[in-house]
Amino acid sequence: MHDPRVEHINALKRIIRYIQGTLEYGLYLYPSSTSMLVSYTDVDWASCPDTRRSTSGYCVFLEDNFISWSAKRQATLSHSSAEAEYRGVVNVVAEIYWLRNLLLELQCPLRKASLVYCDNISAIYLSHNLVQHQRTKHIEMDIHFVREKVALGHVKVLHVPSSNRYADIFTKGLPRQLFIDFRSSLSVQPPPARY
Repeated sequence: MHDPRVEHINALKRIIRYIQGTLEYGLYLYPSSTSMLVSYTDVDWASCPDTRRSTSGYCVFLEDNFISWSAKRQATLSHSSAEAEYRGVVNVVAEIYWLRNLLLELQCPLRKASLVYCDNISAIYLSHNLVQHQRTKHIEMDIHFVREKVALGHVKVLHVPSSNRYADIFTKGLPRQLFIDFRSSLSVQPPPARY
């Protein structure tokens, strides 16, 4: 930063305090079957005050193990929250497809459809509806990519209730208790007690 201010220093101090308080935390993986990928996606629409680009986030679980995540600003400007959310769905479906191929190469093919949980009804509708609307022509390639995976039965895009929106942790500030609950749900926790 070329011109740091007091609020920037305060934010940095808060981050350092958080890191110091969670040094022993880690991501723990446990034995489980490899039969299903489940993902959660969320977008904070037009959240960047300078560019008005949206921030996308997702997390992917292989059974109960948290194996992949992302949080980044979208490359293009979205004209609606539905478009931004749909681009978030596209990102996670691309990740799921890559993971499915990786598991196939590792001789662990997935037999069930991977689940994508999204909190935007319009984005879910776009992934299932085969009618192309004039308002969505500019995201037509993304729509066809996800629809193809849904039609093949590799992916199901479903609505997620607010209590399970784990991807919110990647896109927005959360109240303390909700942040702690979601962090724990993502298997980020202190090491297990040793006997």
